[in-house]
Amino acid sequence: MLQTIEVEIDAQGQVHPVGLNKPLPAGRALLTLLTPPANEEALLSESALTEDWLKPEEDAAWAYLQPVR
Repeated sequence: MLQTIEVEIDAQGQVHPVGLNKPLPAGRALLTLLTPPANEEALLSESALTEDWLKPEEDAAWAYLQPVR
């Protein structure tokens, strides 16, 4: 039977089960490494902010920061 459990890996590479009240059984396992969570708030707000960022008024407001041509 396949079973999925959450684990944490410490700086030394040791695997520690999360919320498991018994030791891991001896045997083989597959480990999927998850990337650290991104800044979720930034990702969620990006689409809403895109509408404002693409307005001509925004370009005009920030034009002074653009190099002179």
